[in-house]
Amino acid sequence: MESLSYQQLQVVEDLLEQIHHAILELKEWNKGVDNPDAWLMSADGMKTLAANCMMIEAIGEGFKKIDSMTKKLLLPTRPEIPWKQVMGMRDHIAHGYFDINADLVWDTIQSDLTPLQEAVEFRFHWRNSPASVTHNSVVCAMTLPHSLQGLCDSL
Repeated sequence: MESLSYQQLQVVEDLLEQIHHAILELKEWNKGVDNPDAWLMSADGMKTLAANCMMIEAIGEGFKKIDSMTKKLLLPTRPEIPWKQVMGMRDHIAHGYFDINADLVWDTIQSDLTPLQEAVEFRFHWRNSPASVTHNSVVCAMTLPHSLQGLCDSL
């Protein structure tokens, strides 16, 4: 199996951080919004809907890049997440233009963000471990399942 370079691993890590931040932003922006109609009833609501769509699109694109960089090996380690649908939502928003369904965006924010957040956060546990200050291959080995550790061989 071809290894990820330190630089590639860092890009994956940075993407996961950005995705995590985007999820937290989406949750914050939508506190107090009771239903998708709230977005449709005002100019500010429409701006929030548009911002939500951009952030969901960015999350999907980030996962597409991670999937490509890890040769489709990392995301399947979290099989409870419907990765095809996560990336498909990005495509729907990116290519749907004016055909965005506020109910679908609402359902995504209400139902799908927490499981995605949990899936992303598994990568961050190594930062608090003593091994995080050691060689990068050890960190990589601690954070990836055994079947994927070959990705880190060059570290």
